[in-house]
Amino acid sequence: MATFLYKLGRLTFRRRRFVALIWVALLALAGFGAASASTATSSSFSIPGTEAQRAFDLLEQRFPGASADGATARVVFKAPEGEKVTDAANKGEITGIVKELRSGSDQVAQVADPFEAQAVSQDGSTAYISVSYKVNSMELTDQTRDALEEAGKDAQGSGMKVEIGGDALQVMPHTGTAEIIGVVIAAIVLVITFGSLIAAGLPLVTALIGVGIGVSLITALANVLDLGSTTPILASMIGLAVGIDYALFIVSRYRAELADGREREDAAGRAVGTAGSAVVFAGLTVVIALVGLAVVNIPMLTKMGFAAAGTVAIAVVIALTLVPALLGFAGKRVMGRKARKGAEAAESTDAKGVKTPSLDKAEDTAKAKGADAKPNMGTRWARFVLRRPVWVMLVGILGLGVIAVPAASLEMGLPDDGAQPKSTTQRQAYDMLSDGFGPGFNGPLMVVMDGKDSSDPKAAAERVSKEIESIGVVAVTPARFNKAGDTAMITVIPKDRPSSHATEEVVHDIRDAGRDIKADTGAEVLVTGATAMNIDFSQKMNDALVPYLALVVGLAFLLLMLVFRSILVPLKAALGFLLSVIAALGAVVAVFQWGWLGSLFGVEQTGPIMSMMPIFMVGVVFGLAMDYEVFLVTRMREAYVHGESPGQAIVTGFQHGARVVTAAAVIMMAVFAGFIGSSEQMVKMIGFSLAVAVLFDAFVVRMAIVPAVLALLGRKAWWLPRWLDRALPNVDVEGEKLQKQLTEGPAASGSDSGSDSDGGDGHGGERELVRV
Repeated sequence: MATFLYKLGRLTFRRRRFVALIWVALLALAGFGAASASTATSSSFSIPGTEAQRAFDLLEQRFPGASADGATARVVFKAPEGEKVTDAANKGEITGIVKELRSGSDQVAQVADPFEAQAVSQDGSTAYISVSYKVNSMELTDQTRDALEEAGKDAQGSGMKVEIGGDALQVMPHTGTAEIIGVVIAAIVLVITFGSLIAAGLPLVTALIGVGIGVSLITALANVLDLGSTTPILASMIGLAVGIDYALFIVSRYRAELADGREREDAAGRAVGTAGSAVVFAGLTVVIALVGLAVVNIPMLTKMGFAAAGTVAIAVVIALTLVPALLGFAGKRVMGRKARKGAEAAESTDAKGVKTPSLDKAEDTAKAKGADAKPNMGTRWARFVLRRPVWVMLVGILGLGVIAVPAASLEMGLPDDGAQPKSTTQRQAYDMLSDGFGPGFNGPLMVVMDGKDSSDPKAAAERVSKEIESIGVVAVTPARFNKAGDTAMITVIPKDRPSSHATEEVVHDIRDAGRDIKADTGAEVLVTGATAMNIDFSQKMNDALVPYLALVVGLAFLLLMLVFRSILVPLKAALGFLLSVIAALGAVVAVFQWGWLGSLFGVEQTGPIMSMMPIFMVGVVFGLAMDYEVFLVTRMREAYVHGESPGQAIVTGFQHGARVVTAAAVIMMAVFAGFIGSSEQMVKMIGFSLAVAVLFDAFVVRMAIVPAVLALLGRKAWWLPRWLDRALPNVDVEGEKLQKQLTEGPAASGSDSGSDSDGGDGHGGERELVRV
């Protein structure tokens, strides 16, 4: 692989104008497709195999036109102090708003008058209008939303407090600000790392091109593939992070090759051949983790994973082709100011008056100052770990272990309006309903009775209602039958809020009672509604976690065994990842479920952790964690293969890779942390969890525990049984075969086609250099 990528790097460096033109054309085509495509709607949310989904499908079949999947809204009214909503003036205002809502949009399916639907609190202080729509929340037009928001303004003028809850006002969170913050921080880190604006800007430009192409393709294909409007958020978040990181590693290796005196084209080839090999396998681990989300068998999550994996694949191809092409345009400016000044000084002091390649002379000047240059921080840290491997390992493991303790109290669910900021109308409507009617009114349950196989469906429905009342709930509405009379809907109001454990118990109790009813009457009882769907979704995610971990970790283990040709190194990588993920989950529970430091991160309402968070975090973080493992340990493996002792190989890996891995981790944390500022609890939680997980994995696991374990293992770390060594294909990630061919085969010493600073197209390197 290294040999093929070496030739690819040189080819793209020589043909940089052609390569750059191809990528610009692809970006333009993708942008045109996105601009001409119709607006994306919400991806159809379904949970195959669950009771709530079966009930939902049954409602669609037996109650045609009821828009069971349509958006809903509740316009909540609270009378002024000393008044009631049933007073003539207030009642007239509310009745007028009911008429206004019915005529406000053709997307409205039904508007329930609170005085006819008994939606008035016992003390008469609060009432609510229930509005159902023909389409889901993401398909509502701006006109429909405006009509809903304007409906209560007249009532507010009369003194009543009016707030609106439900998913009808739900819109996709805007993440542009978060992405800008992440890019700005990434730019600062890159400038500090490289000391060159050109070198710092190159990873940013290529990452933005990759994200632009990926997100544009997702937007263009959204309606065709039913990707939904949530998909671009994940794709842009991950694509931006890995795009910057992959380009960062290529550019860093290119600069290191230049510092060793390579000609620019050869340096580009070597950078792509070595660091590029690591990029390929790091990208594969991310793709495996994202594609593996299909194991959960939730179509929306599967499509999100595939779309994000496509963006990662684009980032890998850009790193291997566009980055070396742009390095050809950059000329000497890709080096820092000090390196360029040293090169110029070396040229001007040439005793023979013959101008030799500036970077070769700069290297000679550096060597003349002494072979033992001052060790960088990565070198000093590696030497410290080699002196105290046991202590470093124990401190790292125990530290993460303590942080992971709250994970044992993890409670999963899906956020409702109670998790919204207190300033939003949805949260205020939620609180008004809780105060006026009880918290259970925010999450009614829908019980569906299928009496098709029952001899007396009405008698069965009466028994269902009595059984539910005996469980202990606030209210059970009379059964409403369809035209055929074989299916009934019963609305149940639990005592507690939708996301509470008590409400979950009510759902399970109704389902348990339904089994006895079916055995006695033949009528099947199913529980659905948003609350029941959330409960089933959480259970499905929980059940899928172990199979998903087994698939992703197993495939990645095999992949890393190919890369490192070792058994213990991949095993250590997987165990370290699990430690960092559990610690990150502990931090999430402490902040979002227990409320520790919640005000610091803008958490106004604690509650269960979003049910998709653990499996989502495992998928994303595993791929990113393996990035650092591959980039850092590959350099150690490369040094070990080329003859260094195990201890010295660790030092060499940190000497060349620690600074770059640190920069990559800080950039990734900045990109993810930018989403913590979102007003949406779900986006905030995702940003926090990914940022914390990268912090733990990069700086504790990869930078501390990994070198400590490798130091303790010594040569055993790179042990592989002979039979397995013969069975596994040699992908040559560390470039051993490439190095041998370059030193023993025909010299790759052609003229530097890119030595001109203006990026001209020379042809001195076009002859075949390496035979595969």
